[in-house]
Amino acid sequence: MQNDRDQAIGGHPNWKPETLAVAAGRPDRVPDAPLNQPIVPASTYIGGSTTDLVGYGRYGNAGWSALEDTVAALEGGSRALAFASGMAAAAAVLAAVPADATIVIPEHCYLGVAGLADEYRQRHGLTVRTVDIADTAAVLRAADGAELVWIETPANPTMDVADLPAIAAALPAECLLLVDNTFATPLLQQPLTQGADIVLHSATKFLSGHSDALCGILVFGSDTDAELVARAESARKLHGATPGVLEAYLVLRGIRTLPVRLRQAEASAKVLAGLLADHPLVDRVRYPGFGSMLAIDLTDAESADRFIGNLRLWVHATSLGGVESTLERRRRWPSELPSVPPGLVRMSVGVEHVDDLASDLLTALDLARS
Repeated sequence: MQNDRDQAIGGHPNWKPETLAVAAGRPDRVPDAPLNQPIVPASTYIGGSTTDLVGYGRYGNAGWSALEDTVAALEGGSRALAFASGMAAAAAVLAAVPADATIVIPEHCYLGVAGLADEYRQRHGLTVRTVDIADTAAVLRAADGAELVWIETPANPTMDVADLPAIAAALPAECLLLVDNTFATPLLQQPLTQGADIVLHSATKFLSGHSDALCGILVFGSDTDAELVARAESARKLHGATPGVLEAYLVLRGIRTLPVRLRQAEASAKVLAGLLADHPLVDRVRYPGFGSMLAIDLTDAESADRFIGNLRLWVHATSLGGVESTLERRRRWPSELPSVPPGLVRMSVGVEHVDDLASDLLTALDLARS
């Protein structure tokens, strides 16, 4: 009997993403088998046949495989690789492209990715072009002669949105398209079905959903060059960027509730975006119309800091995608991109009651004005 994992990877025609989030990556359904994939805390494996041999704990783990199969199924991909963090996954991609390659990245993107690209530029000769990913024509101009176009949509932290189908359709065949899908999640956007070659997730965020695990994942499409996938996997092995077995378990457990978490958080985000737009201290609300991430621009850093200091329910923290609502002024970090406005506050809406979230925000904004 074909097991659930094989069915999910095969893209079961009758299973919606909400079902895959629950049903994919399960052990075989045999009597007395566990319902969940058990944690396998093993660094050493018994030797034997070289066929499908794990060999060593840095090369594979049943828990990784269950997680990878589930995310691949959700994204409509053919293969996924889990890493120790989102940054480890990002580094594996850059390690897989030629050292003298030209890549295009968003002018507004996660500061870690911008820093990593700059390091590869300085140490390895990588050519890095930055572009406004919401300007499709500018993206395509920047992609001329490039080996890789790297897109965040919505972008972190400015919430810029790219036209993925238009970009993918116009890119030359030899140029890879990577999409960081951390903010949208595969429930709201499946870049591989829109022409992307690679999807990246900081699984630490929404996929995990409980602020308790570091993990990154790359997902590859069926048409992605097999040699590229092999180079990314080799980077994981050689650089030791492997996920912990507990972390893989926690992320997979988090995915089981992603549909209900995201549904609640997105509904609240839409309400909050409307309320915040009417407050006189808010110069701009940045909300793409979907998902549970938004940002607001206050007049200056001082106003934003006063606002944050008055909050009681929202948590001032740098991460996102958890069940708790978090926010931060991004320019508090010296390494944040200077093009990010000083008064921009990035917000990750959790699953608390929307009335409590709204009351806390509006009260803090009122106090910041006085």
